[in-house]
Amino acid sequence: MTVQMKKVALITGGNRGLGIETARQLGSLGYTVLLGARNQEKGAEAAAKLQAQEIDAHCIELDVTDQATIDAAAGLITTKYGKLDVLINNAGIGVMHKFTELSVADLKRSFDTNFFGAFAISQAMLPLIEKSDAPRIVNISSSIGSLTLHSDPASGIYPFKALAYSSSKTALNQLTTHLAFTLKHTPAKVNSVCPGFVATDFNNGYGDLTPEQGSRIIVQYATLAQDGPTGGFFNEQGVIPW
Repeated sequence: MTVQMKKVALITGGNRGLGIETARQLGSLGYTVLLGARNQEKGAEAAAKLQAQEIDAHCIELDVTDQATIDAAAGLITTKYGKLDVLINNAGIGVMHKFTELSVADLKRSFDTNFFGAFAISQAMLPLIEKSDAPRIVNISSSIGSLTLHSDPASGIYPFKALAYSSSKTALNQLTTHLAFTLKHTPAKVNSVCPGFVATDFNNGYGDLTPEQGSRIIVQYATLAQDGPTGGFFNEQGVIPW
């Protein structure tokens, strides 16, 4: 299988946690996986681990809050691959302060990575995505971004009021609907997915699921058949209300 024939996937925050596990699973399916990483050394180490498992993995320097690295990544992918079949907006930060303890600076920091970063990446990669025969975009969201669940006292989400994180994921879900609309005349599928409460560095090792378990739904929506949904919000149980 040549590089030109293989599907190419870019995963932001791809050097650890859900990112590297998603890369491993997609790579095992025959995808070329590009690990977007702010730290090139750590990204190269992660790629080497996957290469040792006979996965076609490569590090690409990418900071979703730095437009120069985004533009450089898009240029590199254009030159080397000429298309992008899968974009997984996985990079994120967890600002979990209570409303009364939250600063404007922390709120902005959450949006810079979780929303504006995903927007900037998606916009820069759009010409490459449009060159794919069956493009897939997966935005890694969270059920605590659901306005419906936050408004329902009977919901298990109701008590988890971390404004910076949850509102940035709500905004990310809106990005999903707008990207799906933008690409509605193409074969693209664009969805938000919640992988669940996964034990990674992001959660300081706390969580009900392993990265392997949490990544399954990401891979599922990254490899949707052509009759699959687009513009939706899902977890392993099905549709999450907006």
